[in-house]
Amino acid sequence: MNWIILVIAGLFEIGWAIGLKYTEGFTRFWPVVGTVLSMVISVGLLGIAMKSLPIGTAYAVWVGIGAVGTAILGIVFLGESANLSRILSLALIVAGIIGLKLATPT
Repeated sequence: MNWIILVIAGLFEIGWAIGLKYTEGFTRFWPVVGTVLSMVISVGLLGIAMKSLPIGTAYAVWVGIGAVGTAILGIVFLGESANLSRILSLALIVAGIIGLKLATPT
């Protein structure tokens, strides 16, 4: 169950990372509200997941989900580069996330 909570926390991390783009330096009220809410939920769920998961594993997976998801949304919705080296680098992060899951007994 804590792995599911951790994945959801990672998805909210993607939400606040993308949300930062739309706050325009924290000058737009509703994007700021959504971004801060996503931050609080993300960190809160991370804390819950860390009750039984190793801190290093949980944090690395959380950051990895956020990084990969944010990069993919940047490519799909914001017109960011999708060159081969970038895609391979994202694949390596995903492989690391999977490796950490497989190597964690909990």
